[in-house]
Amino acid sequence: MGEWSPEVLEVLEAAGWTAGRRVDTADWRSMFEAVGIVMHDAAEVFLQEFGGLNVSIGGPGINRAREPFVLNPELAWGEDDRFSEWSDSLGRRLFPLGELDGGRFFLGIDEGSEICLVETRVASFGPMPHAMENLILGVMPRWIDDEHQ
Repeated sequence: MGEWSPEVLEVLEAAGWTAGRRVDTADWRSMFEAVGIVMHDAAEVFLQEFGGLNVSIGGPGINRAREPFVLNPELAWGEDDRFSEWSDSLGRRLFPLGELDGGRFFLGIDEGSEICLVETRVASFGPMPHAMENLILGVMPRWIDDEHQ
């Protein structure tokens, strides 16, 4: 999905990612569509390549701690109201990707391939492939919901 720095490539490969990786997303699609959250194209493309990865990182990052994350939408099951409400509030369709920092936060993706931290507020790690670099290298996400408080 992009040219990675050697450090990011090493972390992704250690988590099981390989170039050309393809994961079946049908179960995640049907699971969330049953509660009204539709998997858009950007979510499908992302999850086909990265779905199921468990990225075990920690320690200091660029301007925040590096936190482990798991790219499995099932980890956000039961949070459909949170994703639906933020999607409506922000005017973006957020699809669940998994969790950050052992479930303290959820990760989602919008139709423009922007990866977001979803909690009581929403912050952006930026669009792919920069978002993956920011997640792995410990770059603070930018709060995007301030005008929607």
